[in-house]
Amino acid sequence: MKKLINTAETVLEDALAGVAAAHPELAVDLANRVITRAVRPPDPKVALVSGGGSGHEPLHGGFVGPGMLDAACPGEVFTSPVPDQVLAAAEAVDSGAGVVFVVKNYTGDVMNFELAAELAAERGIEVRTVLVNDDVAVEDSTWTAGRRGTGATVAVEKIAGALAERGAPLDAVAALGERVNAASRSFAIALTGATVPAAGRPGFELAEDEIEVGVGIHGEPGRRREKLRPARELVAEVVSTILTDHHLTAGDEVIALVNGLGGTPLLELYIVFGEVAARLAEHGITVARSLVGNYVTSLDMAGFSLTLTKADAQLLELWNAPVDTPALKRA
Repeated sequence: MKKLINTAETVLEDALAGVAAAHPELAVDLANRVITRAVRPPDPKVALVSGGGSGHEPLHGGFVGPGMLDAACPGEVFTSPVPDQVLAAAEAVDSGAGVVFVVKNYTGDVMNFELAAELAAERGIEVRTVLVNDDVAVEDSTWTAGRRGTGATVAVEKIAGALAERGAPLDAVAALGERVNAASRSFAIALTGATVPAAGRPGFELAEDEIEVGVGIHGEPGRRREKLRPARELVAEVVSTILTDHHLTAGDEVIALVNGLGGTPLLELYIVFGEVAARLAEHGITVARSLVGNYVTSLDMAGFSLTLTKADAQLLELWNAPVDTPALKRA
């Protein structure tokens, strides 16, 4: 294993110290492992809080800032944050208007955020939870009951965050987050496994000419292993799989996220995006907005995920709204 770390035991602590040094616009509570905005909004607003295991950067800490999250709570690598940590995040950003938890559908995340919501309620903080479960690759797994939460988390945080920034009430922000999740589907393909620092080796091994089709962001098994094929063929399968599950027809518009899993060059991601746009055009579907790059990674895993969010005028307008975070900026 070759990694730019000090010790496997201090990866999260050292990374958070680096975030604090690099981003003075963020406030990093090293004791509670919580990232918030350094400057709070002047008026009461619904606060968005998310989190999960580290190793998926920039998710979630990179999306803290005006227009998206108010706080993020990172757990250890591929490990859920604990309830007290989530509670500390909620208490840090609650202004009296309530808090929306954005939670990816993994058993540990769901359980710990539920416990944190109960603790928050005891302290007078009103909480709503938006569960993200957009991955169409598998239904149920060792890690989840139901579908896994992946790339749609970015769309939920961006669009619901924009509405919260405008002063919308708690139930409206949560309902919009649920609507974005329902409008989204994702699918991923891995070329290599991810190496967790504490393990010191990849979570799974692939032969030089093998890929994992439908992989999860923690390296969970997908649908099958097969031989590597040209990007055009892989993308055709990914798009077809999503369209089979999604209610998309000719004339629809989508927000498309081609996401790198951590070890894929941007050059290759643009090749993938070009194929995605071409395949969607064949179905009469227009890419209205797009993101290409590393947004929901899996440490050093090579591969990509595709997320398609069916868009309407409201979702597009909120997607275009200003945002100022370390990983996503738009004036």
